[in-house]
Amino acid sequence: MRIDHSSSLLPEVTRGKKIQIVVDGNSLDAYEGETVAAAMIAAGIWKFRLTRNHKHPRGVYCGMGICYECLVRVDGVDNVRACMTPVVDGMKVETCKEVEL
Repeated sequence: MRIDHSSSLLPEVTRGKKIQIVVDGNSLDAYEGETVAAAMIAAGIWKFRLTRNHKHPRGVYCGMGICYECLVRVDGVDNVRACMTPVVDGMKVETCKEVEL
């Protein structure tokens, strides 16, 4: 479920074209110009990976690509920063069980 911002709340915001991405096998709505992280958070997905040693959940922290907490697998490529990667129609995203940095 995506948060619906009516034009009365944010009249100056325009969205890109509505597209579909697949996250962990589930189809999600996304909009051109959004990052993978933005689309996942809008869909209610907050846990992107687990830490290696203690299996603690991680997600977006800095939102600008410095902390590497939001690593996911995109179209088979490991360790992609979700907060820096724009969505592409049909892309396949997998949340990571463990991440090797």
